[in-house]
Amino acid sequence: MKKMKQLISAICITALMVGCGPSTKIVKSWQEPGASIEAKNPSNKIVVLAMVKDETSRRVVEDNLVKRIGPSAVASYTFLTSDVLQSADENKLAEKLNQDKFTHILMVRLADVEEETSYVPGTTSGYYGGYGRYYGYGAGFYSTPGYYTTDKNYMIETTLYSVNPDKLLWTGTTKTVNPSKIDNTVNAIAEAVSAKMRTDGFLK
Repeated sequence: MKKMKQLISAICITALMVGCGPSTKIVKSWQEPGASIEAKNPSNKIVVLAMVKDETSRRVVEDNLVKRIGPSAVASYTFLTSDVLQSADENKLAEKLNQDKFTHILMVRLADVEEETSYVPGTTSGYYGGYGRYYGYGAGFYSTPGYYTTDKNYMIETTLYSVNPDKLLWTGTTKTVNPSKIDNTVNAIAEAVSAKMRTDGFLK
C-alpha cells in the first residue's frame, strides 16, 4: 500500500505530464449531458483534492492537476489541513467549500489494483539446407520456451462535482500498467484525464 500511495500521489490527476504512452489510458468515462466548465471563467473556482494520506503525494498530485486545469483550479492542501480530510466529515468539507466560495470539486482516488496474468508463447525456428542439413535438423532447431507474466494495473478514478447543488458532472477511470516512475505516472494520468475532458467538450 505504501507504493500505491506514492503512485497515487503521482497521479493526481493527475493529469498530464509526461505523456500517457501505451501504459496509461482512459478505460471509461461519463459526463452529465450538457454539462461543461470554462476553466478561464473567473466565476468558476475548482478545488482539486487528492484522497491520499501521504502529504507529499497529495501535493504532487494536486499540483499536477491544477497546472493542467487552469487558473480556476486550486490545490486543496493550500487551505484544507490533513486532519480535516482524515476526519472524513462531509459537513466540515461542505462548510469549508461554501465558505471559500468554491463552485466545483475534483477528487482523485485509487479505485483498485488488479493483477493480470498472460501467457507469452515460445518460438521455434529451424534451418534446412541440403539433405545433410536436413538430416541433422535436430541440431538446427532453436526453441525459446513460453512463459507467464503478471502485470499490475492501477485503476485511478477522477470525479468532478458541482458544490451547489452537490451533483456529479464528470467521472473517468484510468488504467496504468506496471508504473515505474511516480512523476511520469502522475503526468500521464493528468494528461489522459484532462485530454478526455476536453475531447468530451466538458473542460473548455
